[in-house]
Amino acid sequence: MRIATWNVNGLRARLDFVRHWLEARRPDVVGLQELKLTEAQFPSEELGELGYRALVHGQKAWNGVAVLVREPLDAEILQAGLPGQDDMGARLLQARTGDIVFTTVYVPNGKNLEHEDYGRKLAWLDALSAWWAEHGGETAVLCGDFNIVPAPLDSWNEAELAGQIFHTDEERGRFEKLLGQGLADLFRQARPEDQAFSWWDYRGGAFHRGHGLRIDFLLGSPPVARRVAAVEIDRDYRKKKDGLTASDHAPVIADLADG
Repeated sequence: MRIATWNVNGLRARLDFVRHWLEARRPDVVGLQELKLTEAQFPSEELGELGYRALVHGQKAWNGVAVLVREPLDAEILQAGLPGQDDMGARLLQARTGDIVFTTVYVPNGKNLEHEDYGRKLAWLDALSAWWAEHGGETAVLCGDFNIVPAPLDSWNEAELAGQIFHTDEERGRFEKLLGQGLADLFRQARPEDQAFSWWDYRGGAFHRGHGLRIDFLLGSPPVARRVAAVEIDRDYRKKKDGLTASDHAPVIADLADG
């Protein structure tokens, strides 16, 4: 089974690019974030032509998450939205597909340490951790854009950025708390010493200069982590394809051996 996560940064603007990736990589289950559209606006028919069923928790112009499942796999929604955090928008969707409970999240950005959204981000992460403790599932994947750099290795410039947004002890501590519930960072498990990034700013030639951050994750419970055969950040799909503009995030992909 091939699973993946991807912040697409606006699905309507990126639909042809996403189709290109789906045809090239053929993932079985994908968590998408930052759709920026409602359920009614979701291009279910277009993705259905490629053999994908979509479960969607959308929001007009902002946020929005989805789970794509490739036929013949089936899926059902278990939870749409993080309880108690409705004011932060459509940022969580949990589905069951096969033997896996698959959850995709789009963690609030937080903006900066002086902004009120920073405290709201920490509260959202606390709510996620509490909810996951009750609803994570034994065979589970938690994936998405976490807007957190877990460790110095995951930043292009830890010396300058340490203590700034994404790099704070408070954010990192909350990420560690999630991992402490039995989740493994599948990329870091497979590549403990590799410096690789999943997000690069559009500005200033950041991608070509290597100025990136690793903030997109596939986290897995022990039964999932034991099945990992390969993990990669699909950096090639941070580049333009056939004249189509990429998201500022690259997909993260993991191949799981049969359970």
